[in-house]
Amino acid sequence: MEIVGSRKPAADEAPILSLYRSAPQVEVILDDFERFAIDRLLVLKGVSDGLSRGKKPEEMEKLVKELWRTHMGHPDASETRNKDIISHFILRLVYCRTEDLRNWFLSAETTLFRCRYRLQNLETQRMLLAEFDFPYKALSQAEFEVVKEKLVQVSRSIGLSPNDAAESVFFKMPFEEVSDLVSSRKVFLLKGYAYVAMSQVSSPVTKQFRRILSKALELTNRKWTSISQEKEKNRLTPIVESLSSSYLGPDYSQHQESSEISLRDIDRLANNSFPPCMRHLFEKLREDHHLKHGGRMQLSLFLKGVGLKLEDALTFWKAEFSQKVGTERFDKEYAYSIRHNYGKEGKRTDYTPYSCQKIISSTPGVGDHHGCPYRHFSEENLRAALTKMGVGGHAMDDIMQKVQTRHYQLACTLTFEAVHGISCDTGVNHPNQYFIESRKALELKRQPTT
Repeated sequence: MEIVGSRKPAADEAPILSLYRSAPQVEVILDDFERFAIDRLLVLKGVSDGLSRGKKPEEMEKLVKELWRTHMGHPDASETRNKDIISHFILRLVYCRTEDLRNWFLSAETTLFRCRYRLQNLETQRMLLAEFDFPYKALSQAEFEVVKEKLVQVSRSIGLSPNDAAESVFFKMPFEEVSDLVSSRKVFLLKGYAYVAMSQVSSPVTKQFRRILSKALELTNRKWTSISQEKEKNRLTPIVESLSSSYLGPDYSQHQESSEISLRDIDRLANNSFPPCMRHLFEKLREDHHLKHGGRMQLSLFLKGVGLKLEDALTFWKAEFSQKVGTERFDKEYAYSIRHNYGKEGKRTDYTPYSCQKIISSTPGVGDHHGCPYRHFSEENLRAALTKMGVGGHAMDDIMQKVQTRHYQLACTLTFEAVHGISCDTGVNHPNQYFIESRKALELKRQPTT
């Protein structure tokens, strides 16, 4: 895909749902390149969160419909189609680079495809099957008549009336291709073949889509690492490498004056409202009177984001570090970096608190305490930390299950819900969001009931 000049893709006729056979030969300006990628990424992250929360197929379809309308929709259908295809191939580039990235993208894109396919009408689905070169043929009328009674019986289980079953299209394919439909008894089996109604064909179609996309990601990775990465190191490479860890939520670098916190309250707030990652850093700082650079950055920017003023931040860090390194050394070696985080030194950049994604992707070394407890702690240490926060029973089991499946942010969301006794439908995507929602929840509990 060429990324120069201005973009004006052709609005040729095509099904509303693309199979992404080949990258579009269009020009895309860099601003559109990043904007399209972020919009699709918002859809995929919403899909991934829905999967992690165990949403049912019909709930996922409703979620996908709303996400797509919000982030990818355009009054001109051809514009939506172009953005769809371009953004897919951009994110292929972003997520082809490691096995973990490929697996996440493959799961989210496959689910997105399946839901969008099921939301199409039957005529559009038939068009897609034809374009897809679907390897299985529909039953002829003669073949249908032979097994008609059995197909009518199975059709009742998937909500079709006898008349609908008689008019529906059925496909004959090896049963192993639709093992999920076999296990839920939504197909008729005969001599190693499954007879699949048109309304259920999304299952084998999605499997074939997943196989094709998986191979394409491997090929994209080889091409990118061997040719394009070095060639685009001053233009596309920085964007590609940053997108996979981009935080797409609210900006927590600026707090309202009404939300400022004071030093006298900081221990209480740490105990009640800090997320596990920041609570751990805070406790280690109190215990050791020192944190390495990664820990200082993670905690300092978080405290800045929740409303600790620069003067109080300097007082707080100096009180701790001076017990270990002395006042003079603190002033000489550490005070500068704190002022720097607040935009008062160097380039005067107002640094942003770390998002969950950035913290999860960090690589703490020996003696470091930063990072994400759900990813970087041993199971024993994580259980101990959660128990200290008051988490136990089924909530603990649910959290550990999410950790085992690498859904770290959902594990943190479940922790929030267990600690505060309320639902967090938006999910936890940022430590400062956790803090803000915690303060709201605790304030709500303090209000008198009428």
